[in-house]
Amino acid sequence: MKITVWNEFAHEKSDPAVKAIYPDGIHAVIASFLRDAGYEVRTATLDDPECGLTDEVLDDTDVLFWWGHMRHGDVPDSVVNRVYKHVIGGMGMVVLHSGHASKIFQKLMGTPSGELKWRESGDREILWVIEQGHPITRGIGEKIILEHEETYGEHFLVPQPDELVFISWFTGGEVFRSGCVYKRGRGKIFYFRPGHESVPTYHNPEVQKVLVNAAAYVYTPKAEAPYQYGWVKPTVE
Repeated sequence: MKITVWNEFAHEKSDPAVKAIYPDGIHAVIASFLRDAGYEVRTATLDDPECGLTDEVLDDTDVLFWWGHMRHGDVPDSVVNRVYKHVIGGMGMVVLHSGHASKIFQKLMGTPSGELKWRESGDREILWVIEQGHPITRGIGEKIILEHEETYGEHFLVPQPDELVFISWFTGGEVFRSGCVYKRGRGKIFYFRPGHESVPTYHNPEVQKVLVNAAAYVYTPKAEAPYQYGWVKPTVE
């Protein structure tokens, strides 16, 4: 399996507190534990030519991880459309934390999926496993506890997930659908809520295990005969 980890790589350059947690970028930490799991991993960032997501890169990508926050609008529509085409064609995608407000996630969901409640107050988060035995939760108990995270709260303006894997509860009382699987065309998408840049969530071994599992779950072997669209000859003469 070949994975590309995409990160806008902005907070780490502009905020010393974030840089202290992720000195080489959030993408570097995610890529590191995915490599340790045996996957072949490359990284790409917003400021790379074509955001590092050319057709050549995407043709060579089985699963794309996406982290963005403060520069969603700077991702060109041409790149969004290119990624969309590849997901529909079978590339898996894992969308992380504030990537819910990215152009590509909103295009895939068909809703303005940035709509939710939020608060940065370092609340405790409990991620409850809703689907015991789901491949994404393999090796995880009934819950993951994160002592400090950004709070998200319902209502989350997304379509009903094809599979709901995690629900979060926060000490402020909010709940949130934090692990959602969607199918779009041949592709599978997993949205995973935790991962605010100011806390070391991606250093957490249980979070890492979830993301390693998620990569395997959204992976679809490339089809030998892709779907054909448009005008076709009759199947039966």
